[in-house]
Amino acid sequence: MKYYIIAGEASGDLHGSNLIHHLNKLDSKAHFRAWGGDKMHAEGAEIVKHYRDLAFMGFIEVIVNLGTILKNISFCKKDILAYQPDVIILIDYPGFNLRIAEFAHKNGIKVFYYISPQIWAWKENRVHKIKQVVDRMFVILPFEKDFYARFDMEVSFPGHPLLDAILSYKNQVKESNLFSDSQPIIALLPGSRKQEISTMLPVMLNSLRDLEKYKIIVAMAPSIPKEFYTAIVGDKQVVLRDGVTYSILSEAKAALVTSGTATLEAALFKVPEIVCYKGNGISFWLAKQLIKVKYISLVNLILDKPALPELIQDKMNAENINIALKSILNPGESRNSMLNSFDELEEKLGGSGASERAAKEMFSRLSSI
Repeated sequence: MKYYIIAGEASGDLHGSNLIHHLNKLDSKAHFRAWGGDKMHAEGAEIVKHYRDLAFMGFIEVIVNLGTILKNISFCKKDILAYQPDVIILIDYPGFNLRIAEFAHKNGIKVFYYISPQIWAWKENRVHKIKQVVDRMFVILPFEKDFYARFDMEVSFPGHPLLDAILSYKNQVKESNLFSDSQPIIALLPGSRKQEISTMLPVMLNSLRDLEKYKIIVAMAPSIPKEFYTAIVGDKQVVLRDGVTYSILSEAKAALVTSGTATLEAALFKVPEIVCYKGNGISFWLAKQLIKVKYISLVNLILDKPALPELIQDKMNAENINIALKSILNPGESRNSMLNSFDELEEKLGGSGASERAAKEMFSRLSSI
C-alpha cells in the first residue's frame, strides 16, 4: 500500500518513524511518501519537505509566514493527487493537516489522524470538522478518549509512542556513560525551533550562576546548525551535543525544558525538571484568551496536577529558574515528590507497544476495505 504521512515538527518525525517501522513489518509492499524529517527518512520514507521548513509557532509568526504556508498547502494537495495514496496519515500539526484532511476527504482518500491536535486546549469546535473528514482518530493521551466521547466520537487509544522510543533506546544502550567524568549534569532543552531557542536559551544560561559544580549540556535540536547555538552561548562553559538527547537525559541530575514533548521525555527518563516558556507578547496574550487548560506541560496535563513547576512568560527569568532548579537538584521533598509523580505518569500512558498497536489497527482497517 501507498502511505502519505505529514508531520510538521521533530516530535512528529519521531512518532512517524516508529509508526513506519511497524507498518513496514506488516506490509511487505509498503511505500511511504512524507513531510517529516531524518528519522522518517531513515525508516525508508521519501521526504517531500523537511519539517524545519514548516514549523511556525505563535499567532503573529503564522501571519508573517502566511504566504509560505499557503504555498505549502497548495503544493501538498497537488503532490497527493499525483501520488494517489491508499491513506493519508496526519500527525498533529493541525493548522496545516486539517486543511489537508478536508481536501483528502473530498477526493475520496482515506484519512487517519495519528496524535490528535490539542483541540481540548483551544479551538474545540474543530472536533466537528474532524468528525466529518477523518476516518479514524488515534489519540496518545489518556484523557483524549473521554474528550472525543463527549462529542459522540469513538477514537482509538493505542498508548503513548514515547514509551516505545525510550524503551528502544534503553534496549540498545544498556549503559551509555557518554558524559561520565564525575561531574553531575544539568540538561538544557530549549526547544526545536530557532525562534524558541533564541528566546529560551539565553535566559536558561543566565539562571545557572553559582552552579559551577555542574556540567551544563545543551541538547541541540535536529537540523539546527551548531553555529546558531555558539552565537548564543558565547564564552560560557557549556557543552553542545547533537543527536544524543536521550543519552543526556539518561545521565542528567535535572533539566530545564521548553514546554512540549520534551517535558514528557525528561519525565519518562525520571529527570526532575523545570518547564520554561516565553513567546511573543501579543501571541501569548491571544493564546491566554483562547486556551482552556490549566497547565502548559504535558506532564501536568496528564496527571491533572502541578507536578512540575511551570515558569511562563514574565515568570520565566533567571532568578526564578535558579531558585526552582536548586529546589530539585538535591534530595528533598520537591525532588522526591516529582519522581513519585513520574511513576504515576508512566502508568497512565498505557505501557509500551503503542506504535505497534497503532500500526496493526491501521493496517487492519486498510486491509478490510
